[in-house]
Amino acid sequence: MKISVNSISSDQARSLPDGKFGFGRIFSNHMLTRTFTDETGWQDAEIQPYGPIPMNLSMSVLHYGQEIFEGTKAYRRPDGKINLFRIDQNIKRFNRSAVRMELPIMDEEEHLEAIVSLIELDASWVPDSPDSSLYIRPTLVSSENTIGSLNANEALFFILLSPVDPYFATGFNPISVFVEDEYVRAVRGGVGEAKTGGNYAASLHATDKAIKAGYKQVVWLDAIERRYVEEMGGMNICFVYGNKLVTSPLTGTILPGITRDSLLILAQDLGYETEERMIDIHELIADIKSGVCTEAFACGTAAVIAPIGKLGYKGEDVIVNNNEVGAMTRHLYDELTGIQFGRIPDRFGWTLQIG
Repeated sequence: MKISVNSISSDQARSLPDGKFGFGRIFSNHMLTRTFTDETGWQDAEIQPYGPIPMNLSMSVLHYGQEIFEGTKAYRRPDGKINLFRIDQNIKRFNRSAVRMELPIMDEEEHLEAIVSLIELDASWVPDSPDSSLYIRPTLVSSENTIGSLNANEALFFILLSPVDPYFATGFNPISVFVEDEYVRAVRGGVGEAKTGGNYAASLHATDKAIKAGYKQVVWLDAIERRYVEEMGGMNICFVYGNKLVTSPLTGTILPGITRDSLLILAQDLGYETEERMIDIHELIADIKSGVCTEAFACGTAAVIAPIGKLGYKGEDVIVNNNEVGAMTRHLYDELTGIQFGRIPDRFGWTLQIG
């Protein structure tokens, strides 16, 4: 694949800001775009200065929400080089989401080449401060100018880069979450396992309600019985029972998180047991109260691992582990971030070095 580069001029180039980045509000100097049509297939990619692009209000994605995206990160290593973490799995998931949303798939090697090329150009935007990283957002949208067709005969692929701090401003401290039992996010046979914007749009109202009530995130229950724990607004959720890590199974309604999968592998490597099973919310609450369930945490690319200290359910707040970070949660966090940032050896072959 040919990638043309229209680099920003030196007098217009911006440097990585000092201080806090927040999450997803600052973008690097460049972006990458690539187009697809049924007639020509995928065109060559172009790297250009970050900024607006021309678009028509008839672009089909604006009317039907036919789009997908991915989220991964670049990490600054102690030796100054850059790590990508399990990027191959993000690319594979991207194509699975594309198939579900009737969008064109992209050659995996070309997708990787696009990401690496953009990061190499904007390598100075990978932070070297602890726990900060460069968030990578590949996106694919249906771009045909029509409001009558639901098939993606034309598509636009693009990649944005954004330096970010931890997803939760509180850092690696316990958060409070609200168990939602009125609204639902996804059902079996739907698009819950695809990384598409509609899944997140469906969560916004309940999340806003939870935040206004003093919580940080929503925990979703299954859509049929409103009984089984599934995932959170933008990440998976795990529970600790003694020496065992427990999480919900991939039934088609939740995102197959790469962080989730990594933690299941890592936990076993560290000598913990793991179990994927349906988690009844009533049993979970009872287990937390009795001390059988000792820890809880959210996990995902954005949050990495976020300890949970309080669950709100049906007007009652249930405290987990005295609202403190648990031992297994801390152990997994230190090991996972150690591999991601290159602070400890990668014994799984999960990282790809740049530079």
